[in-house]
Amino acid sequence: ASSVASGSGAACRLSAASALLRRPAGAAMAAAAPSASAAASAAVSSASGGSCHLSTAATAAAAASADDANHEVVTFLTLNNLSDNPGARKYRRRIGRGIGSSKGKTSGRGHKGQKARAGRGVHPTFEGGQTKLYKRLPKRGFTNVHAEEMVPVNVGTIQDYIDMGRLPVPADGDRPLTIKDLVDAGITKASSVKYGVKLLGKGQYRLRSPIKIEVSRASDKAIAAIERAGGEITTVHYNRLALRALLKPEKFAAGGSGMLGGVANDEDNDDERSGSNTSKPLVPRQAKPPPKLMPYYISYKKRGYLSPEVQLKKIEERLGAIKVDEDAGSKADA
Repeated sequence: ASSVASGSGAACRLSAASALLRRPAGAAMAAAAPSASAAASAAVSSASGGSCHLSTAATAAAAASADDANHEVVTFLTLNNLSDNPGARKYRRRIGRGIGSSKGKTSGRGHKGQKARAGRGVHPTFEGGQTKLYKRLPKRGFTNVHAEEMVPVNVGTIQDYIDMGRLPVPADGDRPLTIKDLVDAGITKASSVKYGVKLLGKGQYRLRSPIKIEVSRASDKAIAAIERAGGEITTVHYNRLALRALLKPEKFAAGGSGMLGGVANDEDNDDERSGSNTSKPLVPRQAKPPPKLMPYYISYKKRGYLSPEVQLKKIEERLGAIKVDEDAGSKADA
């Protein structure tokens, strides 16, 4: 009888194991494997007691474990589980925390000496007391304290601002463009213009507008580009006071608080008494260039405003304007 019972117990164990193996693949690969093994062991133990069928409790436990395995566990990110990824932060090795940290006692500085003291040693260019390299090398060049730095403006930039409509093209008979027009257009700032503006030739092949312009200086390529497009350029000398009067004429208005604003002559006082409005700015006379710069502004190659060719052209334009006025007056009388 004992042999029959043992044989029946082995058969029941085999049937229980085969029942577990016949479960679906998804349930067999679930994360609830410990619960399934517990249910199987319970079934085996019940079978060893003499019953050859799975108990109701074991069957319910196996079904519950399969259902739990089919559900996905969702973890929400909250402040209490917010942390860096593993290995994202590498903590530095603290020094002076005992010999077990490999940087204890002397903290990696060795025994005594200048480099072991507070302040951390010598300058990087120190060479043990001998003359340093940067002192052994000779000096070259100098800084010119009398240099007059010009603001560079390219002819290509002027064409870009004309295309954007921010800089007008002077028509025949209009006054030429000046440094103030460049400042008003936004090409440069008034505070940057200390000694003047120099016109350069970058973008010379993009220039196609015939412009008339007056600047402090100009390169040969810029002069050639402007005249190739049918324009005209003149280099004019401005000292600091002339630049101030050109860029900020409101500082020189009559009756204002500018440098010359409160200064008026007797004729202005007579006009005020008579009731006439004299708001014309009291602009100072333009100074001539110093002797060092005089050769530049009397050279027609640089299109200087004091060159004989430029002076003659201005006289011809003035006479032509007078003649036009006379013809208009004679027609009006007729």
